[in-house]
Amino acid sequence: MPQARTTAKLDYMATPHRELWQKHRALVWSNPNAADAVWIRAALLRPQFERLLDIALEFGLERLRQEWAELLAENTPETCRAQPTVERILNNIEKGFSHTLTRH
Repeated sequence: MPQARTTAKLDYMATPHRELWQKHRALVWSNPNAADAVWIRAALLRPQFERLLDIALEFGLERLRQEWAELLAENTPETCRAQPTVERILNNIEKGFSHTLTRH
């Protein structure tokens, strides 16, 4: 019985963002149990405003920027291709967050 309880606890701990990733399941369709960093980086390499906003709301903009910095350091063709779009989206999200904070 302790085995089942431990397994259930590990499943819960490993998937606290399952609802978010279920919404964006096409990002890492081959490994739905991938680490959050894998999902975030996949989203950054295929940037869409709504998806990156969902991730920023879930993890914070700083986490998105950290993962983006890691990808930029790798200097892959995919990262170079995504760079203008990602940076524009992240800047717009930051402006939106700042605007919201100053209004309330």
